[in-house]
Amino acid sequence: MSRNRELAQENIFKLLMKFSIPAIVGMVVNSLYNVADRIFVGQGVNSLAIGGITACMPVFNIIMAFGMLIGLGGASLISIRLGEQKKEDAEAVLGNGLVILVFIGALITIFGLTFIEQLLNLFGAKGETLPYARDYMRIILWGAMFQYVSFGLNHYIRAEGNPKIAMLSMIIGAVMNIILDPVFIFVFNMGIQGAAIATIMSQFASMVWVVSYFIRGNSVLKYRRENFRLKWNIVRKMLAIGSAPFAMQMAASLLNIIMNNSVYKYGGDTGYAAIGVIMSVSMLVLMPIFGLNQGAQPIIGYNYGARRYDRVKKTLKLAILIATAVTCTGFVATQFFSKQLIQLFSSKDKELLTMGSTGLRIFMAALPIIGFQIISANYFQATGKPAFSMVLSLSRQVLFLIPMLLLLPRLFGLGLTGVWLAGPTSDFFASLVTGALLLRELRHLDAKHKEQAENGHEQAREAHVMHEDQ
Repeated sequence: MSRNRELAQENIFKLLMKFSIPAIVGMVVNSLYNVADRIFVGQGVNSLAIGGITACMPVFNIIMAFGMLIGLGGASLISIRLGEQKKEDAEAVLGNGLVILVFIGALITIFGLTFIEQLLNLFGAKGETLPYARDYMRIILWGAMFQYVSFGLNHYIRAEGNPKIAMLSMIIGAVMNIILDPVFIFVFNMGIQGAAIATIMSQFASMVWVVSYFIRGNSVLKYRRENFRLKWNIVRKMLAIGSAPFAMQMAASLLNIIMNNSVYKYGGDTGYAAIGVIMSVSMLVLMPIFGLNQGAQPIIGYNYGARRYDRVKKTLKLAILIATAVTCTGFVATQFFSKQLIQLFSSKDKELLTMGSTGLRIFMAALPIIGFQIISANYFQATGKPAFSMVLSLSRQVLFLIPMLLLLPRLFGLGLTGVWLAGPTSDFFASLVTGALLLRELRHLDAKHKEQAENGHEQAREAHVMHEDQ
């Protein structure tokens, strides 16, 4: 069965598992880039080094934001064009996307290295964690282009219907990072700089893999020289669709800046390390949801383009159900095994253990409803509705979380507890907004499906009448 026919006819559950499981494995393994760095520097250096990496998180989010802008924007466009049987247009998106990814990667490296001190001050790097942040960030910026290209093109591989190759590209880099981290940190005694070197070397290996796939691989889409010339109509649509995840990640960068300053104000250097560990655990829990999103995206996008609205709705409902099961499992783990999770990162710092375990339980209290919110936001992106997707994607990290971070610590003398409470509070309100917009969209989808069915019946009736007349 051809890939396009598979997207249109295969059983939804079987298809979602086929696309999502490799994406989930890949996303979880890929998340180990930062998580492994924090674990190894926490055990091999100290908890201040964890804080140093945490202070650099706005940089990672900015890098990821541009990768999503071109990667996810282009991937959604590719899925829709393939659903419309427009392969040449999809290949044009591939070529344009690669050129933009390389250009932005080079630009970020130059800008970041030029203004590294100013950026770290802006990001809230303070106290004893600042030297660690500087050493780590200076090296990471050299690998920005590697991360852009590998991350962006990986989405294109999945969009054309080859999730296993997309999974392998992430596994190669992440496994290599996990192997190199202890070598540079413990064997060569390079500390936090060793962790950064391991990361960019791993990202380079992943980039080589994904670029070569479209050259030597059994890919549907191929590089064509004429498609490396930028076309404004393609770039504009790519940017429009990718604007929602881009804005979400830029908001995440702003969120990290506010969070860094808040935890330092109320928790000092230990607060840096605590939020770094909490975000690492959160990443591990939520990465399966993002992987599920990536698996559902080509199914929803293709069938929406092909006007198979019944399959679109089935895919959405099934993805929400699976996501909720994952987040409920994560909720149990973070509530009952919080101390053990913190000890993975630092087994000697008792202050971090106490602060981190309390913060983890509070910050992750609304996990059961987050899966629904994330999947629903992705639905609007997959169907080419960037405005709705942007509102929903930003609701957790801008519309609600940032105001809560600014208000709750100052109210009723909550302090650091207010920082932790901002998480579940924003998740609750974001889910309410998401539910209202999704309900509206599902009603619209049902109306389109009903109209399509009625038109089909009418055409069949007219054909029958013509046959009777003959």
